[in-house]
Amino acid sequence: MRNIVYLTAIGSLMYLGTTTCPDIAYAACVLVCFRMDPGIAHWSMVKHLLQYLKGTTSTQSLTSPIQHPMNHLFSNADHRECNNSSRSTSRYLIKVETGDISWSSKLQGIITLSLTEAEYLATVEAGKEIHWM
Repeated sequence: MRNIVYLTAIGSLMYLGTTTCPDIAYAACVLVCFRMDPGIAHWSMVKHLLQYLKGTTSTQSLTSPIQHPMNHLFSNADHRECNNSSRSTSRYLIKVETGDISWSSKLQGIITLSLTEAEYLATVEAGKEIHWM
């Protein structure tokens, strides 16, 4: 693993995940957790993500425009997915018409006691983003 450019590849994936490819943002964030001591399995996952991106270069994220503006907000959370900290992950995606305009996938700041509480915090984060916009 000494000769593998793991950090460079993860940095590139993080950049893509935060700027143009929200579908890989969560996977890239998980791989960042192993940046200090990556193993062969982690490098295999990085290569898998890169192959996924190569396979989606011909697809477009935008579909044909629709007549009336449609705004959509999607939010989701899991409960205690991170085994190291027992924290949940919040995710949201905001769409205007057919384009993604804002998204996030990150660990919550507190440890939640139930899935309902984790979902509530994810919805609050999405609502704060909508209010800011």
